[in-house]
Amino acid sequence: MAAKGDYCAFTKAVEHLGDRWSLVILRELTIHGGRGFNALADGMPGISRSVLAARLKKLEDLELIGRDRSAGRGVPGYRLTHAGRELEPILRGLWAWSLRFVPEDPAMAERDPDIVIRWLSDRIDPGSVPDRTVVMDLDVTGTGVRRFWLVLEHGTAPSVCIDDPCLAGDRYVFIEADVRALYPIARGMRDWTDAIADGSVQVAGDPALVRALPTWFVAGGTSQPDEQPTANRRARRAIARRVPVQAAAGS
Repeated sequence: MAAKGDYCAFTKAVEHLGDRWSLVILRELTIHGGRGFNALADGMPGISRSVLAARLKKLEDLELIGRDRSAGRGVPGYRLTHAGRELEPILRGLWAWSLRFVPEDPAMAERDPDIVIRWLSDRIDPGSVPDRTVVMDLDVTGTGVRRFWLVLEHGTAPSVCIDDPCLAGDRYVFIEADVRALYPIARGMRDWTDAIADGSVQVAGDPALVRALPTWFVAGGTSQPDEQPTANRRARRAIARRVPVQAAAGS
């Protein structure tokens, strides 16, 4: 009977959390400590707003997340409940297991180029980007042309935008590359300098920003969230207290 009970408990967990996005949402809230709807949508390229709303509602019904009303004004964001925080070691265990045993899959990047942008975003060290706000304008080719904007502010986790934030032209680095060329950079298996040198990645814009681009990224490997640079961890904890760049730009 105990074994049957264990099986039932496991299948219930899989039924509730085994979709594509629920664990990713919980991961976001584990790393950031709390996020609003727009910030969650910006941080998970590829999820539609309707799907995000449905997953958040389900996680609220399961009492894994709750509304964060600590800001005292505006629409409340989301935070993990006690039950949600109890999943943190499981999420970190999944991360570590994936790094050790799940093989790299470049074809996944072609099927879903949004994930490459997310990986690039995760590799940025907010303490190394310029003091003024800059934008990485990414024209990604492959199975279909997609365009993304990464907005970088010093000391703050980057924002992923699907609309141009419309800053001054001298704040942009323009990048054009096939998703297959960006994949090894996003995974920490290759650096920007080599990709630019062999022409697989084309970069243009303010010369000082173009030269500095490789220095904005954590070099090599794929670290767990608690192994990211101190500035990155601090920025991610603070992100929920900031107005999302995309929303501020009216996008």
